[in-house]
Amino acid sequence: MMNELPIDMNNPHVRDYLLLIRLQVLTPLSLLINIGSVLTCSLVADPSIRGIFRLYPAPISPKAVVIGAYVLLIYAAQIGYCVLLTVARKPETKKAIVKGVGFALILSNWIMAAWAITWIFQFFLASTILLGLLTLLLLYSNLNLLVYHAPTSARPLDIALIHAPMRFFLILPMAIMFEYSLFVYLGYTYTPTAPDIPRDYAQYQLAGFLAVFLTNLFSALIIAARRDIVWCIAAVWICVSLWSERPKPAAVYVTALVFTAIHPLALIAGFVYRRFCRPKRVVLVAEDEALYRAARAPDSTGTTNGAQQGPREVDPEELWG
Repeated sequence: MMNELPIDMNNPHVRDYLLLIRLQVLTPLSLLINIGSVLTCSLVADPSIRGIFRLYPAPISPKAVVIGAYVLLIYAAQIGYCVLLTVARKPETKKAIVKGVGFALILSNWIMAAWAITWIFQFFLASTILLGLLTLLLLYSNLNLLVYHAPTSARPLDIALIHAPMRFFLILPMAIMFEYSLFVYLGYTYTPTAPDIPRDYAQYQLAGFLAVFLTNLFSALIIAARRDIVWCIAAVWICVSLWSERPKPAAVYVTALVFTAIHPLALIAGFVYRRFCRPKRVVLVAEDEALYRAARAPDSTGTTNGAQQGPREVDPEELWG
């Protein structure tokens, strides 16, 4: 049927337009499936998602209420993204949606919906595999957005409704959920006792410390290097979910508490370095005749010094002495 239509299906603009229409239909549908699955597994199923957290306390168990609020924020941001899908007019925004995000967000929503089911049925191997796939898929999409559709202040809606939701979604499985599911599958859990305080909560603290330290160190480096406010907020949120769930091994509790302060400091350090320490270059424009006269002056052969007549970069120390 598509070949019989009076349009050129080989035209890349036509293909992008048809892909955008598919995304406008499938993205809200996948979000509804995600929300429906998670809500059903949280409010109807027994044991619920939160109940599994209580049945399998681990050194890196997050506080379910804090993670629940984080997930609600992801859903709210995705609703904004779905609205942007229908009202986007700028070519750069459409290209970021079609080429940058594409079907990655749709597949991610389906995977998260499937994860909720495997979690309440205590299929922890399948849960860990799904969270690993979710992390890889969102990591690819975020790298694609960063490299080919970089955020810019000229399009603040793109930052708020495309880049921020995808980054927030990525950090959830990468920073806590994949590691926690892996711990449960490997048996790095405690024996819950009434009133939900395990007697052996000091076990596995080395593994817990390494998991928390390495993921937060990676986050701190990203925050400092890219001055990433969204990543900073998400990383602090995850740290709060860790140290607010008690009891915790001392190594895990202190590490999460320390990185709660380190992430904002890393963000500030990144801005300070960019403002005061980063080497700056001076670009001369054609209107600066006084500065440009030396480059235009003819030499002994009657030719102009320097073949380049447009703007160029110069060493400020060499220019000013």
